[in-house]
Amino acid sequence: MSSITVLLPHSTEGYYNQTLSQFTASPLVAKVVVAHGGGVTVAEPKCAGITVASLTSGKTLNAVLSAVKTDYLLFVTQAQSITLNQAALERFVQVAGDTGAGMVYSDFYEVKEGKRSEHPLIEHQLGSVRDNFDFGALLFFDMRSVKKALKKFGKVDAVERAGLYDLRLKVSVEHALFHLQEYLYTKTESDVRKSGEKLFDYVDPRNRQVQVELEKVATKHLKNIGAYLKPSFAKVPVSKHPFPVEASVIIPVRNRERTVGEAVTSVLAQKTDFPFNIIVVDNHSTDRTTEILRALAAQDPRVKHIVPDRHDLGIGGCWNEAVLSDQCGRYAVQLDSDDLYSGPDTLQRIVTVFRKEKVAMVIGSYTLVNADLQPIPPGLIDHKEWTPANGRNNALRINGLGAPRAFDTALLRTILLPNTSYGEDYAVALRLSRRYQIGRIYESLYHCRRWEGNTDAALPIEKINRNDLYKDAVRTIEIRARQRMNRR
Repeated sequence: MSSITVLLPHSTEGYYNQTLSQFTASPLVAKVVVAHGGGVTVAEPKCAGITVASLTSGKTLNAVLSAVKTDYLLFVTQAQSITLNQAALERFVQVAGDTGAGMVYSDFYEVKEGKRSEHPLIEHQLGSVRDNFDFGALLFFDMRSVKKALKKFGKVDAVERAGLYDLRLKVSVEHALFHLQEYLYTKTESDVRKSGEKLFDYVDPRNRQVQVELEKVATKHLKNIGAYLKPSFAKVPVSKHPFPVEASVIIPVRNRERTVGEAVTSVLAQKTDFPFNIIVVDNHSTDRTTEILRALAAQDPRVKHIVPDRHDLGIGGCWNEAVLSDQCGRYAVQLDSDDLYSGPDTLQRIVTVFRKEKVAMVIGSYTLVNADLQPIPPGLIDHKEWTPANGRNNALRINGLGAPRAFDTALLRTILLPNTSYGEDYAVALRLSRRYQIGRIYESLYHCRRWEGNTDAALPIEKINRNDLYKDAVRTIEIRARQRMNRR
């Protein structure tokens, strides 16, 4: 009979004993390693305690892995109430044996505020290299695969928080991480915030040291799979195409009567040493947005109001309409229809970076604000994880690259954006960074307004999964392209 070692975080909460007893009662479980912060006596049958500073440190994982004598390791990632569903451990063992996967993870039921619902996960793929990939609370590792991976790529790195990330990346190089679309357990969710409230956790300044660790781990992984790019960049071609203005601010919009006027006004207030215009692509709005834009265009000739002929455009498609138009300037600069430039020098500062650094793209920094433009936590989002030497590698690990985003128009016309309404800017930024340097501004240029009208304010799990799956696919495409480029 196959045997399992369980790594379980200790808790003083009432659910802990019930969670633990499920494992100790199973004939498949040979040992339960209870991880705690000290001062805990572990006396239950089959159990042994380990004092740890961090459950996911390299020190903890290397100590646990070196001591495992069983076929499998079940890593319980969260100190939460977990109830195994019928024959869950037997199913993990069966699927791991049948597939030969390095790790198996499953869907689960989730209890939030007393209500149980399904929580499906997504398939792991080559591009699932982001550190926040959701595997759920139970990770079922095949120890033969683990030992083989660690022998080839080295022990888990000496990190405080990124050890589990390092382990699963090393295992994934030569072994599948298999998603079992069955609900094998139920967990009670402790983080009940809406999706829009969780978006910026990873760039909270308090998490900076963890970000440094995660970047180190991700960079090593890219080297292991042949996708790492050295800090050597191609020169941006000089366009001979005439442009009507130096810069165009592009605003795709649909049904934003409440905010689009303020967005356009913030651009008209810009002070520059060059001519610019605003191309607003009105994607067939059904509220007063079209009326507002027509009035603004009548008042100021710099406002170019475009209503596309097509009815199949996402945000990326609207961008392409603007970029390919004869009215687009040498540089195309982003502004979302519910956001604002934070001062009259935003446009000038972006174009100055293009002129001085000869880059393909410039990414600024922004401040999170509420509907009344008052700053909200975590405040400034500067994405300092983007460094000139390693930014394009680290970009594969994270889910966003900052704002405002600006592009060399001639280059962007050769690539274009995917015609989607999620991840389109991320995809084109990865594509450009494959060959060219990206310029950065780390001071706030932009007010990113978080309010109930945001498209990502409160997404259902199905939409979250679709978005995550798409960005992972974008990363898969980019990693394969970089692997091919390195082989050449």
